[in-house]
Amino acid sequence: MKPIISIVGKSESGKTTLLESLIAELKQRGYRVAVIKHSGEDFEFDTVNKDSWRFRQAGSEVTAVSSAHKLAVIKNMEHDLNPPELAQFIGSDYDLILTEGFKQSNHLKIEVHRREQGKELLSPLKQLLAVVTDEPLDLDIPQFSRDEIQKIANLIEKTVISQNQENDVDLFLNDDHLPLNKFSKNLLFRTLVAIVSGMKGSKEVQNLRISFRRKA
Repeated sequence: MKPIISIVGKSESGKTTLLESLIAELKQRGYRVAVIKHSGEDFEFDTVNKDSWRFRQAGSEVTAVSSAHKLAVIKNMEHDLNPPELAQFIGSDYDLILTEGFKQSNHLKIEVHRREQGKELLSPLKQLLAVVTDEPLDLDIPQFSRDEIQKIANLIEKTVISQNQENDVDLFLNDDHLPLNKFSKNLLFRTLVAIVSGMKGSKEVQNLRISFRRKA
């Protein structure tokens, strides 16, 4: 799975501003970045009486609106999805997922801290890649000011993106992500590539998606 870094912090700490700057810096370096924002409240993109709204009111579980350059998908969900589950929906043609929120997830995090919001951080230290702060903290992890975007991007590039350059294979069972060790990943990768490459009309495999559903 592509690496995931969650940008977390208390309300009004500056998470969105940091994300904007990081996205621009990483894009300038040639990386493709996917961004997921978590909302603690329900939201509505559909406008009443628009076609997509009418389809959903009629009972559609998924409604997609597509144009030449954009795609919007609205899907009814039974639970709040975590970042790996959401990664299934946005595909694999990117180098990194950045999220805003998901402070309860166990993924790597960068926490944004402001002096006036108190000393206590939201995240366990073992989950923190760095802290972006306006005051020095007594922590043995990298700390940056809000203006040190290039240094933050350097850290992400060195410790996260560069460590994820191998062939990637993801396995989901009943929508739950199943971690694979290196041997299992390589075995599954080689097997699938061999099968597909031997099929008539096949092309060079850049990415491959397989969906399996057993009828009840």
